[in-house]
Amino acid sequence: MASNRMERIKEEFKRELSSIFREIKDPRLSSMVSVIAVDVTKDLKYAKVYVSVMGSQEEKDNSIKALKSATGFIKREIGARLNLRAVPQPTFVLDNSIDYGAHINDLIKKINEN
Repeated sequence: MASNRMERIKEEFKRELSSIFREIKDPRLSSMVSVIAVDVTKDLKYAKVYVSVMGSQEEKDNSIKALKSATGFIKREIGARLNLRAVPQPTFVLDNSIDYGAHINDLIKKINEN
């Protein structure tokens, strides 16, 4: 039963984060930022947010810096939107799985051509 609650919290957190990212006015934040996954600790103190950024490595680095500097705003917005006793402290991690998948796909195409 508790795992269902944690899954609901993760999904709500993910959905609200996607909405909040569109409200952040930081010019460093790329418009192509998406939340891939959220891991929340059992005590709801911390949330590791995996984000994907489309663009160059510089755009990815700038977007992560913008998200880290907006952590207070993001936490306050999450607290206002979700009815939780404790609002998790978000930490943002760049997820390169999409880029890695594209790289593997290119390698498979090259192998099939030969």
